[in-house]
Amino acid sequence: MGDYTVHIVDDEEPVRKSLAFLLTMAGFTVRVHESATAFVEAAPSIRSGCLVTDLRMPDMSGVELLRQLGTMSAHIPSIVITGHGDVPMAVAAMKAGALDFIEKPFEDEVLIEAIKRAAAKLSSEPGGEDVAAIRTRLERLSEREREVLSGVVAGLPNKTIAYDLDISPRTVEVHRANVMSKMEARSLPELVRMALAAGFGPV
Repeated sequence: MGDYTVHIVDDEEPVRKSLAFLLTMAGFTVRVHESATAFVEAAPSIRSGCLVTDLRMPDMSGVELLRQLGTMSAHIPSIVITGHGDVPMAVAAMKAGALDFIEKPFEDEVLIEAIKRAAAKLSSEPGGEDVAAIRTRLERLSEREREVLSGVVAGLPNKTIAYDLDISPRTVEVHRANVMSKMEARSLPELVRMALAAGFGPV
């Protein structure tokens, strides 16, 4: 990966060592940081790399870290990992700038592929082509599917979306599955990321 460095931020040393070993064996250059605060201090000097951060940390959460980087105009592609994932957290992470939101336990290849996507994003200009493709897919959605997607992007659970739309939670699940298929999204975080990139849904 050349000069590309993967920065790991986690307050638990065993996790840092495990991730560092995995990614080093996969061919990445790795640097570990024991806290979000430590990474913020190092961020201004980072030129080519991505961030893999835990969500829940004592000094600063992963989402707060991304927001802090945003205020610093530090454009570092970021991946958030958590053992306590849910829809609102995924949405918050995406809105704060995360490229991916990965729930533990995960397959090694899931993280490696996410990092490769982050590297690709760093090495290419953010073109309108992808956004145009996403908007084309959005146009395929029915009005009801768009309403369900809007609820998902707002971070609402299925039961709340069902109540708001006066339909059953099971019907929401069916619509959500259709949305995932039409949008060609492999995961909920990817769906949220695409919707936000296209300017869809609540701000």
